[in-house]
Amino acid sequence: MIKNQQLLLLLLWMAIALMLRFANLDSKPLWTDEFSTLVFSLGNSFRGVPLDRAIALSSLLEPLQWSPTATTGDVLHNLLLESNHPPVYFMLAHWWMDLFGPSADSLVWIGRSLPALLGVISVPAIYFLGKFAFNSPLVGQCAAAMMAVSPYGVYLAQEARHYTLGILLVIASLFCLTLSMKRLQKRGIIPLWNVAIWLIFNCLGIASHYFFVLTLCAEAIALTAVVAQQYNEKLYLFFQKRNELKKNNSPLGKSKNIWRLLALASGTAAGGLIWVPIFFSNKYGSELTNWIVSGDRTWLNWISPIFQALAGWITVISLLPVESSNLAVVIASAIGMAVFFVWALPLLFGAIKTALKNPDTVLGTVILGWFVVGAIFLFFSFKYILDIDLTRGARYNFVYFPGVILLLGAALAVLYNTPTVKSQWFNYGAIETSGKKAVLLILLMGFVSGVTVNSNLGYRKYYKPDILVSIIREVSQVPVLIATTQKTHVEMGELMGIGWEIRKREEGRRPNDCVYPERSRRAQEPLQEEGRENQEEVKSRESPLFLLANLKRETPEIASGTLDKTISQLKRPLDLWLVNFRAPVDLKAQGCEVESRKLPAVDGYEYQVYHCSS
Repeated sequence: MIKNQQLLLLLLWMAIALMLRFANLDSKPLWTDEFSTLVFSLGNSFRGVPLDRAIALSSLLEPLQWSPTATTGDVLHNLLLESNHPPVYFMLAHWWMDLFGPSADSLVWIGRSLPALLGVISVPAIYFLGKFAFNSPLVGQCAAAMMAVSPYGVYLAQEARHYTLGILLVIASLFCLTLSMKRLQKRGIIPLWNVAIWLIFNCLGIASHYFFVLTLCAEAIALTAVVAQQYNEKLYLFFQKRNELKKNNSPLGKSKNIWRLLALASGTAAGGLIWVPIFFSNKYGSELTNWIVSGDRTWLNWISPIFQALAGWITVISLLPVESSNLAVVIASAIGMAVFFVWALPLLFGAIKTALKNPDTVLGTVILGWFVVGAIFLFFSFKYILDIDLTRGARYNFVYFPGVILLLGAALAVLYNTPTVKSQWFNYGAIETSGKKAVLLILLMGFVSGVTVNSNLGYRKYYKPDILVSIIREVSQVPVLIATTQKTHVEMGELMGIGWEIRKREEGRRPNDCVYPERSRRAQEPLQEEGRENQEEVKSRESPLFLLANLKRETPEIASGTLDKTISQLKRPLDLWLVNFRAPVDLKAQGCEVESRKLPAVDGYEYQVYHCSS
């Protein structure tokens, strides 16, 4: 009966996770990283998009076509040539997309549904790890419930990216770490099968995301810290009661464990080093990661990582609509979150202290505590030693997110078994409540926050092409050219976001039409191409033309010249929309006047409008 109850409760958490992750899954606009996932997972390349000339919408979105002839070999070739990510997730996503084929209803939903499904699977995965690590089904259930409703978990699961696969592999690697530590604690031998699957999970993790290395380093810190603690205890015992120190009573047990851990470390290092030459041979590597390298030495640059990290940690539990456009909602949400954390944090920290005193939960709490602390230490070391600010991307916290959830699960289990709880920060007039109600309130806050995220009121997409397209349609009543400068596929993704929104709004067309090759084989030549002027002129009235001007750091004026040449070839009147255009512009000779009105700002897109007459 108890087992049935445990299973039913776990199914409930999975159902909640399913609802939160799949609700409104395709309602948010795609952003540039998601376009990368879709293009590479389809086995396509960005290199087929024409540069330095005006192209039609169908040409811009050509890489989003499904092709029955694409293979995982194409995925590997294009990804390793054009991106700085390892291939495991993209290969998995390719097989997933092949299941749907050209009959799919929505490319966006397909691309995001795999991470969402992996996010749901992480709920039972964290349950079994919590149950094993803390010797408690209750801890497992609390961790599963927290994983199901965590707004941060919902955010990652609704991105067409590889982070939920990384979370699953972190959970698997932590399971192997915990099993090994339990064997070491009992002076047993670490099983060879544990070493083997640990090695496999570690190599798969690195081949899914390079930042998985941070997970492995945090695990090494946790292992070292726990072994050192045990060593100090045995050293104390040696001086106090020497006759009680046995021959094989070392922290690592028998010498076989040392060799097996060394073999694991060597194998994992080898599995990671094979990607080093591939990463550095990619000419786009530095361009795609420059955004996390600051180089700014101001005082604000030195303190901002602290607040960025705090913001990421807060959203593991709570995220009310602080990004709403309504100021009253923002203020009310901020106050509500502040009050919640003032009440909840003392309870959670007190519960963690209690878990450290319980013989059944102390080992799991220590291991995961050191794991999380070690990961945070690495993040700040990257910033303050290498000036690489990983806290700028909250998504990178996936490398230790399962550890935080497990610690929260342990804390919630302690609270659940406590008859009455009272926050230590409320010493005057505080209302006591039962531990079960406290757990329910914390989970309820998580659930409401999860709804906030899937409703696009929290963790909103940084790029908002839907707003920009609305402005373009309102301002421009003549043919439009949308131009940007291009260095990598990031800029292509930014322009694709605009094109995708335009396609969604075209009368009689749906956003998934480019999945069908027979529907998207349209003319791809510029407006002035001989013999097709009339056809392209008609299309220009239906949807804008696009220009990707190749930008070289040493000679940005070449991109400016490309823009001038392209405009001179197009018929007038014409509205030119420069979007994230990073080259100098002087269009007076082209008869182009800048828009006099002040137009609304759009997240992710810096734009300027020019009206070009004959």
